[in-house]
Amino acid sequence: MSLDSETSGSARDWFFPSPSFLRSSSSQYGRRFYSNSKPHSPPSSSTRIRHRRRVKFPRTPTNDKSQLSDTENVKSSATARNNLICLSQFRFQFALVTLTIVFLLLLLRNTHLESQVTKLQGEILGLNHRLHACHKLDTLYVTSSISQDVDPWSRENFKRNLALFFSFTLLFIPLLIFKYIGFVSKSRFSDNISEQVSLNKQIAYRVDVFLSVYPYAKPLVLLVATLLLIFLGGLALFGVTTEDLAHCLWLSWTYVADSGNHASSQGIGPRLVAVSISFGGMLIFAMMLGLVSDAISEKFDSLRKGKSEVVEQNHTLILGWSDKLGSLLNQLAIANESLGGGTVAVMAERDKEEMELDIAKMEFDFKGTSVICRSGSPLILADLKKVSVSKARAIIVLAEDGNADQSDARALRTVLSLTGVKEGLRGHIVVELSDLDNEVLVKLVGGDLVETVVAHDVIGRLMIQCARQPGLAQIWEDILGFENCEFYIKRWPQLEGMQFEDVLISFPAAIPCGIKVASYGGKIILNPDDSYVLQEGDEILVIAEDDDTYAPASLPTVWRGSLPKDFVYPKSPERILFCGWRRDMEDMIMVLDASLAHGSELWMFNDVPEKEREKKLTDGGLDINRLENISLVNREGNAVIRRHLESLPLESFDSILILADESVEDSAIQADSRSLATLLLIRDIQARRLPYVSMASQAHGGSFSKGSWIGEMKQASDKTVIISEILDPRTKNLISMSKISDYVLSNELVSMALAMVAEDRQINDVLEELFAEEGNEMHIRKADLYLCEGEELNFYEIMLRARQRREIVIGYRLANAERAVINPPVKTDRRKWSLKDVFVVITEKE
Repeated sequence: MSLDSETSGSARDWFFPSPSFLRSSSSQYGRRFYSNSKPHSPPSSSTRIRHRRRVKFPRTPTNDKSQLSDTENVKSSATARNNLICLSQFRFQFALVTLTIVFLLLLLRNTHLESQVTKLQGEILGLNHRLHACHKLDTLYVTSSISQDVDPWSRENFKRNLALFFSFTLLFIPLLIFKYIGFVSKSRFSDNISEQVSLNKQIAYRVDVFLSVYPYAKPLVLLVATLLLIFLGGLALFGVTTEDLAHCLWLSWTYVADSGNHASSQGIGPRLVAVSISFGGMLIFAMMLGLVSDAISEKFDSLRKGKSEVVEQNHTLILGWSDKLGSLLNQLAIANESLGGGTVAVMAERDKEEMELDIAKMEFDFKGTSVICRSGSPLILADLKKVSVSKARAIIVLAEDGNADQSDARALRTVLSLTGVKEGLRGHIVVELSDLDNEVLVKLVGGDLVETVVAHDVIGRLMIQCARQPGLAQIWEDILGFENCEFYIKRWPQLEGMQFEDVLISFPAAIPCGIKVASYGGKIILNPDDSYVLQEGDEILVIAEDDDTYAPASLPTVWRGSLPKDFVYPKSPERILFCGWRRDMEDMIMVLDASLAHGSELWMFNDVPEKEREKKLTDGGLDINRLENISLVNREGNAVIRRHLESLPLESFDSILILADESVEDSAIQADSRSLATLLLIRDIQARRLPYVSMASQAHGGSFSKGSWIGEMKQASDKTVIISEILDPRTKNLISMSKISDYVLSNELVSMALAMVAEDRQINDVLEELFAEEGNEMHIRKADLYLCEGEELNFYEIMLRARQRREIVIGYRLANAERAVINPPVKTDRRKWSLKDVFVVITEKE
């Protein structure tokens, strides 16, 4: 079969039916398809088939044309929808206009009827004139009175109709305006498919902004709506009643105020108007009740959530929330007890009710101190002003639990916010930091306003001191807390010109420890020379029970005496074990290297891999090759697994420090549980091993007595000093009752230091020197350095003997006593001392 060549670019030739279809269906179907072209096969003589006709169909449209048609379809459909919307709105507007026209027609009909009445009254007047001619005098009098009232009545009726029309017009005009705006905006953008904001949406947005931005917008709108309802209702009543306008306005107000006042209305018109006014009044009073209810609820919510302002002066402000807050509040309450109580404001990013509930659960007496909680962020100046930050006498910034760098970064931002207060700060800022490396940056930002307490560094150094001197932790707890004796600085002009040796014994209820030298810019010198003479303006640093419990007195007569002998304790190598890993491990190693004798060993037992340990120490600034006196021994294991601990020579260590491991230090209970388990395991292992050692050393006078497991652990504690870092104060009772270990209550000691620096910022210089690598520190000395066995001396005489060694004795602990006595109340009483007694002194670092 040949195809015709009459094809074009816009059409395609389709041939149907196919030849096979024709051949198969020629005998079955009566209908034939004809064409002008030549036949495919010669027709038979009996059956004559006409040629098939070529039918042309349009080609499939291209992509561009299909997209164009789709766009046109979308436009047409959008236009149709807009037309439907406009048509529906037009119908509604048409119906509204129709109702208005009907109302106007009825009003005009009413006017026409009134004119007819007037016309009839004129006719009646003419008839009355005719009757007058017939001497009907009574009728004349009646009609004359009617004629006199026709004109004023018509004028009054016109005024009332005009008032009624005006009130309804004012009522319908806003609706017509809004509908017209919507119709215009939709008809304007009906041809544009792109999204554009219509005029009615813009007006609604402006109204929304006005109601949201201005606090008194809602009451103002409600007042305007009320006045408008009273005015329109009064006009409507004036149009349907015979009362004057003032009385109608008063009636409208009564209908708005009380919906039941319209019950006495007479007539259909007055009743309809009164019902409408009463319905509007109910809506207005419902909105008014909603506004009042919302305002009261918002006020109570702000009070409940701690959004109100703290109106206080000379209060202590605490920014942040941590596990140390309870101990800090306790110390501040004790410090303010002598003043009859004080005020402490706490602001944290927590709910006010949760903070108050947690503070109420704290088991201590606030002693007249009131604690005010507010919810807010210390990084927002508005929240800082809410707690009267510019009027606080001290601001304490607590470190957050968690990552040290993040906590210090937040403390730095808080200090920046505090320095940006426009009113300035009356008090100083005490910042708790987690990393010693960040201290310089915080002081650079805060300047002279900032005092820093590096909690981790202080506890690390304190643990090392306590490990080498058992019992020192309890002494630090007594001195840092406000329950016993603490540091105070005060000027005493009557002592000027006196040497420090005489000043030392001039206070019956205090112990002088240093001088704040005015000529050195207020620098505090601990343990000065005996020959130092107090100058004008100098202040004396003392340890006393309270700032109002001590005063200088006349010099007592004290026998100096001499030291029994000059003891020089040679340093011997020590073996110390660290269980756990702290962030400041490199600082503790450097402190130990500076204080221990050459040849000492430091064993580190934790679950940190050895290579990772070396990397952490190197990143912290420690060069292991430069350690002079100690050598590091690494052991990897879990401190709460017995078989791991049994692999260590626990009985050979002079001191063991159980550290709050870095992995669990965020949870005080979990860290203390781990420390307590490690302590019990170590003491049990030591108790099982030490009998064999003591049996071998009985030739040297050793003895051993078996008893309960606590007794065995106590015997083991005589051999090795164990210091446990405790975070939760409740764990302290468990360890102190068993007496199998000394402890360092880290969180509570840091809280004590923060409270002490908050009360007097000068004390921070004293604490920094006592914990620093150089300068003076606190020591526990044996009694044989100052006296002989059975010698009878008073405390003043021991103080003067200690001055021969350039030491200041601040207390003592008897051989059979559990706690030391700091600042003895009676210093002139003589007593016999034992060589087993010990004295607490402040001396230069060895």
